Amino acid sequence: MRIGIIALLQETNTFISEPTTIDHFVENLIVFGDDVQTHFAGTDHEVGGFFEKLEETDHEVVPLFAARALPFGTVTDETYAALLDELLRELRGAGTLDGLLVAPHGATVSKTVRDVDGDWLTKVREIVGPDVPIISTADPHGNLSPKMIAAVDAITAYRTNPHIDQRARGIEAADRLLRTLAGEIRPVTAAVFPPLFINIDKQCSEEEPCHSLLELAAEMRSRPGVLSTSLFLGFPYADVPEMGSAFAVVTDGDRDLAQQLANEFAAVMWERRHEFVADLIDVESAVQQAIDAPESPVLLLDMGDNVGGGSAADGTALVHELHRQKVNAFICLNDPQAVYYAEKAGIGNYVQLSVGGTTDNLHGEPFTAKFIIHDVTDGQFEEPEARHGGMRHFDQGRTAIVIADTGLTVMLTSRRMVPFSLHQLTDFGIDPSSFKVIVAKGVNAPIAAYAPVCPKLIRVNTPGATTADVMSLEYHHRRRPMFPFEDKF
Repeated sequence: MRIGIIALLQETNTFISEPTTIDHFVENLIVFGDDVQTHFAGTDHEVGGFFEKLEETDHEVVPLFAARALPFGTVTDETYAALLDELLRELRGAGTLDGLLVAPHGATVSKTVRDVDGDWLTKVREIVGPDVPIISTADPHGNLSPKMIAAVDAITAYRTNPHIDQRARGIEAADRLLRTLAGEIRPVTAAVFPPLFINIDKQCSEEEPCHSLLELAAEMRSRPGVLSTSLFLGFPYADVPEMGSAFAVVTDGDRDLAQQLANEFAAVMWERRHEFVADLIDVESAVQQAIDAPESPVLLLDMGDNVGGGSAADGTALVHELHRQKVNAFICLNDPQAVYYAEKAGIGNYVQLSVGGTTDNLHGEPFTAKFIIHDVTDGQFEEPEARHGGMRHFDQGRTAIVIADTGLTVMLTSRRMVPFSLHQLTDFGIDPSSFKVIVAKGVNAPIAAYAPVCPKLIRVNTPGATTADVMSLEYHHRRRPMFPFEDKF
């Protein structure tokens, strides 16, 4: 049998004014045919899991198309049209397929197509017809839609946040497709969309309330006839009608059972909805707590400048406060111009630099100080372990490491880089244990990388395009009423 593989992955932040263009995908990933396998095989990504499981069989694997861009602003219509055209061209040219494995993100938005994932999955279904099984993975930060559910036979989200089980979910999806093709199971999916939102700072799978919710989801998977359960946490920075939490259940041919369990889970979520409201700590308080903590290093999570949520990676709110309080700290900022001037000054020399705060007016003012140029590198590093995102190779462009006289160490990059790997420090000779504070621009994703060396973490309510104070965001398309935005139903 012939099994096709397709992936289209981007998390869209519609509150960012600058759009995602085709260049963002080209810079990150657009591959076709065998190059899909070359890129993903052996990785901890779900597509790597697809290949790993299928290699155990004699079926013909037909990699078709994979594209990915870092989270950023709304995808331009031209970009989505170009990606969709390439995806569908590869699919039509593949000949007869017996099954498909697909990897949407679940929170991709273009200017006119608010549910990009549901749109391309529907078009794939129209081409292959109703009888070809399509099994899907998804990011739990996707805003699940009825259109996505209708287009596939089964959908399964990662179960961890940070996402360290992506490869396992890919293996699971491939196994489900193989069993379907063998006639052992007939997966059907049902979902529920409770009118509530789990704040981003409450979405860690190892912390409450999500930990016990995921335990309930696991217990449901042990019930007869249940193949999969998925808690969709939702992505609050995509202003779409589907924004919010959801729960999907896959059963062996029993859609009524799937819907019953989904409704049962949603009732528990609703009862616990007040646990999903954010606990916000301001910048000054967070830095003071870090200074007072007996442990070190303390991980400060810069929630407002969450690169994994599409933010600029040049927010300076914590930079200014750490410098003011003379804290021995490390932070990474995306600032290509500062990299240029640092490299021009040369290693070992001092130079006055203005760093960060250049993208927009959301992320603080530029920080100016006298720095010594500690190192300049090509910015490439590798993560051998399973970390959030499942990626192995990273390239942040030309990178300068500079140190201010207060002990503040700043890594300046030429490209936005997600803080998903400790090798971002260690591969360039930076010892994490030498700092009192390490800043990571994220909320939950960096924990997988930094928890082994940071005994304490503090989530900080910094300003930016990914503010944890979602009540301050102006939505035009979300459902109403929705908790906690509205409390009368």
